Amino acid sequence: MTVPPADAPSPSPASRAPSPSGRGVALGILLMVVSVGFFAAMNMFVKLIGPEYHALEAAFFRNVIAAVLVIPFVLATGGVGALKTKRPLGHALRAVFGLGSNALCFYAYQRIALSSGMAITMSVPIFAALLAIPLLGEKVGWHRWSAIVVGFVGVVIALDPGGAIQEGSLYALAGTLCWATVVILVKKLAATESPYTIVFYYMITGALIATCFLPWIWVTPTPRVWMLYLATGVVGAIGQICMTFAMKLAPASVAAPFEYTQIAWAVLFDLALWGVAPSTATLTGAAIVIATGLYIFHREARRRR
Repeated sequence: MTVPPADAPSPSPASRAPSPSGRGVALGILLMVVSVGFFAAMNMFVKLIGPEYHALEAAFFRNVIAAVLVIPFVLATGGVGALKTKRPLGHALRAVFGLGSNALCFYAYQRIALSSGMAITMSVPIFAALLAIPLLGEKVGWHRWSAIVVGFVGVVIALDPGGAIQEGSLYALAGTLCWATVVILVKKLAATESPYTIVFYYMITGALIATCFLPWIWVTPTPRVWMLYLATGVVGAIGQICMTFAMKLAPASVAAPFEYTQIAWAVLFDLALWGVAPSTATLTGAAIVIATGLYIFHREARRRR
């Protein structure tokens, strides 16, 4: 989310400020842009690590290092109450799909351009809108159905079926589906759990699940890769914290659309580090996906009002 896109859920109604000030909203938007920049940097570091290291190993270090940095923040802001949960199974499912999304997307970014992968992963709101029908029982009118169909067209274009569809693109698509499922699970968890509780148990459970696979996938990192793993966890944690504050300062319907600035970061990193410019299919598909996602955000905001 895009990872994929972000791990932090939007605040529950009880924890969100009733009427954020204009300055607070502007700061929230700025923090959202900064946070997705850090998440794009996390994916960039994973790409620099290279495909010779298993993506799940990278996901393990991402979770462990981020947990060391983020959990003290969670406990300081959410208190010991952040450890209490009424939904252990829900947290476990969220961790499974969250870790799966990270590993699948990391695998993709190790093999294709960042901009190509992110053009696909930005379709999370489209898949989430579709999954909300059977999993949340949401009723979808013709406006949203039209947006979903158009969004799928954008995803197909980003996959570039005119050429040879790359394996990494299919992994990015699978990671996107996993993250869309996470969005639905977080919505269900948020009914009874605080955002801090959701983040806490994801970090812990995700790291424990990844640990179970290490004996079969472990490749001892070189000093350079150790530094890249550390950087991956640190920027992921900073992005997590920035997004948490962004969602507290600005309404989700205002801040969330700025997650799409991640494509700009991806293009910048591709050009600066690998000299790769995005293809026409990538830019066209990304434009359609972004427009569709913004429309879904707009319709959701209107429905809530």
